[in-house]
Amino acid sequence: MNMRLLWPDGAPGAKGTTDEDIPAITAYLADGERNAAVIICPGGGYGMRAFHEGEPIALWLNSLGISAFVLRYRVAPYQYPSALLDAQRALRTVRFHAAEYRIDPERLGILGFSAGGHLASAAGVLFDEGNAAAEEPLERESSRPDLLILCYPVISMKEPYVHQGSKENLLGQTPDEQLVNRLSSELQVTAATPPTFLWHTSEDASVPVENSLQFAAALRRHEIPFDLHVYAHGRHGLGLAEDQLHTSGWSGACASWLQLQGYARAAIATS
Repeated sequence: MNMRLLWPDGAPGAKGTTDEDIPAITAYLADGERNAAVIICPGGGYGMRAFHEGEPIALWLNSLGISAFVLRYRVAPYQYPSALLDAQRALRTVRFHAAEYRIDPERLGILGFSAGGHLASAAGVLFDEGNAAAEEPLERESSRPDLLILCYPVISMKEPYVHQGSKENLLGQTPDEQLVNRLSSELQVTAATPPTFLWHTSEDASVPVENSLQFAAALRRHEIPFDLHVYAHGRHGLGLAEDQLHTSGWSGACASWLQLQGYARAAIATS
């Protein structure tokens, strides 16, 4: 694995020079050539990034023949748009260096847990095709992910299903209503939103399952293909959920879906 700074000369709006001011990706490359790839956004309420939703997920993706990149995105005291800029820059960076990473730039997804799921969903609905006139070649790359994997995601910034801690860290105490709507991903889905895999537990006491249900409903309205898996049991923040016999099945379901999308190696995904 290796780390790459997203802005070697300093990120836009950086407030210092610590690791927390310097967005980066850590690469976990699968064997082979022209692999599919996924950028991982760990959760943490936009206040931290949980380790168990980073490297272990990258290694699981590697086992499917998928290369992975764990994103160190900016969290509080940074607010919108810092984290989204970091995710978009990560997508452009991986595409720009596709040959070096031995990945297919047209099979690049983004995965996120909880608030990282919000970030991944925002990347999926607020993307651009790159700036053709940009002086920096990297900025000419598209920031559109080719698929989304959203794990017990924060989706809405609106009552009654908002996760208040994530909202305050991202948007502050009294955000403008227009900004609240823009960052409510269920309101921003279009026909160009990528295919999506969602999973949640119906008893999640931190981020209500309605976040996933509303996003799925918006995908359905726009005829975007999606998988939606809601499990009866499990607390928020399970990660791979290896200690939950029932809910741990999400990773197998996701592997099957990734195979369907042409991302995972069939022999492994179906074993």
